[in-house]
Amino acid sequence: MKNPLLPYPVRIDDIKVETEDKSLKTFKFVFLNPEDEEKFSYRAGQFGELSIAGKGEIPIGIASSPTEKGFVKFTVFKAGLVTSHLHAMNVGDVMGIRGPLGNWYPWDILEGKNIVIIGGGFAFTTLRSSIVYMLHPDNRSKFKDINVIYGARTPGMLLYSDELKAWEARDDINMHITVDSANNDPNWKYNVGFVPTITEKKAPPADKDTYAIVCGPPIMIKFTQPVLDKLGYAHDHIIMSLENRMKCGIGMCGRCNIGKEFVCKDGPVFTLDQLNKMPREY
Repeated sequence: MKNPLLPYPVRIDDIKVETEDKSLKTFKFVFLNPEDEEKFSYRAGQFGELSIAGKGEIPIGIASSPTEKGFVKFTVFKAGLVTSHLHAMNVGDVMGIRGPLGNWYPWDILEGKNIVIIGGGFAFTTLRSSIVYMLHPDNRSKFKDINVIYGARTPGMLLYSDELKAWEARDDINMHITVDSANNDPNWKYNVGFVPTITEKKAPPADKDTYAIVCGPPIMIKFTQPVLDKLGYAHDHIIMSLENRMKCGIGMCGRCNIGKEFVCKDGPVFTLDQLNKMPREY
């Protein structure tokens, strides 16, 4: 039986700077042992622990899709000891990945439904995984309308700019990109406004076949939930991810629990209906 704390060795295969302030980079990892990639079989919505010897490890949502083979991607915000060391590493360097961890978006329920993706800032990483998964030729017919509402502070802080353009060019996904302010970009041609405001304007009305997946900073979620209530979304049709509560990934450290639920094991994905029954600690 594999030690759940033992990471798989991986090599950094590519590094892409995502934002103009260079605080967010996407790392593409290749497993040193091909059989480890098979063991790291994941679903969109799960997370992994990135580890650097002598520095520690940190939980990060998986940014790549299960449909993307031969590698795994994580988009990392430079914020502390481990992430700062990771940002200083180079292509070819070797480190560790542990996982996959946590649950995932309920794809068995979401198939055959309209999907509204609502995301903001750095938290768009696992939503990127979900979008790529749904748009894959093998999967696109499994979902009805796909709407994406994604916002960042400024145009230069949007993640995955090339993919955003590619998705906008498609006729089978509705993209609604927004920024809080576009004063630094006179050529900005998309929405200006906070995510909850754009959600109220652009999200389709609720019905039994429409589900909303929400992932973003707490302040965005706080003000998006009333908008979805106003649009009539039932709380079991609103799916959230408590990524800011992820810790050791296996519920051993005891730092992720909310009431009797362990975010690392029972989540991080919960419906709002489930969250309503938990202590308001999240």
